Amino acid sequence: MEPSSVPTDTAADAAGRGSLKDPERLDVPGHIIPIIEREFDDFDTEATKFLDGHTPEPEFIGFRLKQGVYGQRQPDVNMCRIKLPFGGVTPDQMDTVANVVEKYAPLNKAHITTRQNIQIHHVPLMKMAALIREISPSGLSSREGCGNTVRNVTGDPWAGIAEGEVFDTTPYVGAYVRYFVRHPTTQLMPRKIKTAFDGTPSEDRSITGIHDIAFLAKIKDGVKGFEIRVGGGTSIMPRVAPTLWEFASADDGEYLKVAEAVFRIFDAQDWLRVNRARARIKVLVDRDGAEAVTQMIKDELEGDWVAQRDFSIDEKYFNVDEATLAPQADPAREYAQPTDADRAAFEAWREYNVQAQKQEGYSAVEVKITRGDLDPAQWRGLAQVMRDYSGGLARTTVQQNLLLRWVRDESVYEVWTKLVELGVGDKGVRTIEDVVSCPGTDSCKLGITSSMGLNKAVHEKVVEMGITDPLTRDIKIKMSGCPNGCSQHHIANIGFYGASIKAGEHTIPATIPHVGGTYEQGQVAYGKRLKVRIPSKRVPDAVERWVRMYEAERHDGEAFNAYADRVGTKRFEDEIRDLAMPVEFGLDTMNMFMDWTKNVPFQVVRGEGECAV
Repeated sequence: MEPSSVPTDTAADAAGRGSLKDPERLDVPGHIIPIIEREFDDFDTEATKFLDGHTPEPEFIGFRLKQGVYGQRQPDVNMCRIKLPFGGVTPDQMDTVANVVEKYAPLNKAHITTRQNIQIHHVPLMKMAALIREISPSGLSSREGCGNTVRNVTGDPWAGIAEGEVFDTTPYVGAYVRYFVRHPTTQLMPRKIKTAFDGTPSEDRSITGIHDIAFLAKIKDGVKGFEIRVGGGTSIMPRVAPTLWEFASADDGEYLKVAEAVFRIFDAQDWLRVNRARARIKVLVDRDGAEAVTQMIKDELEGDWVAQRDFSIDEKYFNVDEATLAPQADPAREYAQPTDADRAAFEAWREYNVQAQKQEGYSAVEVKITRGDLDPAQWRGLAQVMRDYSGGLARTTVQQNLLLRWVRDESVYEVWTKLVELGVGDKGVRTIEDVVSCPGTDSCKLGITSSMGLNKAVHEKVVEMGITDPLTRDIKIKMSGCPNGCSQHHIANIGFYGASIKAGEHTIPATIPHVGGTYEQGQVAYGKRLKVRIPSKRVPDAVERWVRMYEAERHDGEAFNAYADRVGTKRFEDEIRDLAMPVEFGLDTMNMFMDWTKNVPFQVVRGEGECAV
């Protein structure tokens, strides 16, 4: 199959859709946030002033965060968070990520996050200025990837191709992003705003319930619109977002108007600014109640500011016809077929990783990205697979994977062989083998434990267990390096967050487990915290015991969460009580006092997080 054509920057300019170097609209997959050259000059200037001692650190941090540059626990290096609205990314952008990783990232990898971003770690500050400049010609932007702004907007990676969809929310996500990026109302709010859009509420693959604000597709009297939920979040005060607005129409931009009213109300709550650790909009909704906050929105919409805004979405709407970019059937093409040697492995992979699109003849292929990490060769290899087999169309997912869209059914086997060659052909997306974690102490200032190291150990354990039972394979495992929950451990069937255990003068890296969370089939529920702390090195054994306990004791057809509800948390605690016993420091137990992937004694070292700066 010949590579399918994806519009290039030059082709887009020729089509009159705007240049990447000005704020005009450009409707090409992966291009939503307009690029403004002067912002890179500003970053160069401000970074130089800071390094020369002319700008106080708190002032520079605030500037740096709005450029998507985040401090790390390691001194003198930073993380760049590249925003991918709804996860949309092009092959050229994948190549660009590979290029800058090779030039500026010592660990030679870039990370897909649970919010569909791409993060590049351990970059020195002045090299970061070059990095954000170099990614811009491809349309990539880190603007407002951090700070108290509207963060990256997540969306269902299957939007536009899924059966049962109310309507494709992609165009409206584009308008929302374009409206609020650099918007004066959303630059210095009490805290960040996380947004999700979903066009299939019965599935809710973007997990709207855990977001500050979320939009679920709805049609009323033949008019497209959104049910708006406000006040969800995880961390130390987990809440499921209630519906505050039953219907806001889409095509006239009413949903943008309601959203801005919400943000204006949030921005005006000065009492939230006193304790930045609890300054999320969920705290307002929790304190005053959904009904009172809804009335605040109605009152705010009566303000004079409404007449001063242009909520029309004609110039913001993200309008791309993916079907015209998708590869077409080629009767003359002879497609490769599975051999006797690889047929079983291919079919096992296809069972979990491939889903038919609602468009006849096409499939969506989800690539399992272990721990969300890819090296430059893998970024480039996947970019070429996109060009050759999916019309250049793909989206990252909230499970840290990559969804190839518009793959011809007859090409699926060839795609799998290419993925195997790249080392990303594993089966089991969204199963017990698809373990999710945040970066933890590998980079985060707030990290307590090595969640990435624990991820690797747990992943190896469940693969080693050779689980074939469908109900067991449906268990989801997530772990975070601290209680904040960037891995969304609260909503996993089995979740962990980083903690510690004192053992005399020494400290053991540990985790606190949760069981019974969920985020599927349109339901969000937080798991129950167990009253035990498990040394990190014993967590894989704890997972194995719980899995085997569930398999031995469940009723016929009983799902894991139903079993957990029936037997209660004490049953889980009792099963691993000995694993939670303290360890006495000594030569034969020294390994327990070092975290996964570390070779030095464990210490709890937490800096000041920058999310609330």
